[in-house]
Amino acid sequence: MRAVTGTPVIRETGNVSRRAAAYEPLKLALDRLLAVLGLVVLWPVFALVALAIFVDDPGPVLFQQRRAGRWHRPFTILKFRTMRRGTPHLSTEDLRCLGLSPYTRLGPWLRRTSLDELPQLLNVLRGEMSLVGPRPALLTQELVLLGREALGVSQLRPGITGLAQVTGRDDLTDEEKVRRDHTYLRNIGPLTDVLVLAYTVRGVLRGRGVY
Repeated sequence: MRAVTGTPVIRETGNVSRRAAAYEPLKLALDRLLAVLGLVVLWPVFALVALAIFVDDPGPVLFQQRRAGRWHRPFTILKFRTMRRGTPHLSTEDLRCLGLSPYTRLGPWLRRTSLDELPQLLNVLRGEMSLVGPRPALLTQELVLLGREALGVSQLRPGITGLAQVTGRDDLTDEEKVRRDHTYLRNIGPLTDVLVLAYTVRGVLRGRGVY
């Protein structure tokens, strides 16, 4: 048992971890298949969004940042750029706490519709991310990383969407996000992923919990 953020937690080493490991090969294959289909079907959307970003704020259309992947191995996440160039590499919650609003004119709309997340299909294709999993944390988010490690969540590939995103997203504290990541791990499986994807579509249409 290990204390994280003042709350005693139990390290997952038993059936939950074995079930997640057993599911991983199938999950990886499905992720890559769906990523290819998504890239083929959505390439016109990619092109239009890239053009709109460049017209709105000339510069790179893609945002690249080092994030913690499976077992906290660093990888470069790809997103459509929603912030002005030179914005500090902080989490959304930290930017809000500092009173910073560094978004381009198009940025809030891209975030509300989650179109900024589309380039992560390339991360999924590379095997760095999954369609469903805990959101990839910044390497500086020690609270989140320690909590995930203690609960066994770090064994999962980070996801484009996840249980925390469909049940609160940016409205949740880091501690609550970790708890919901753990709930996802304890219930991991094809049915859970399908449900999270379905709720993701509903959440995107409603645009709640995004800043």
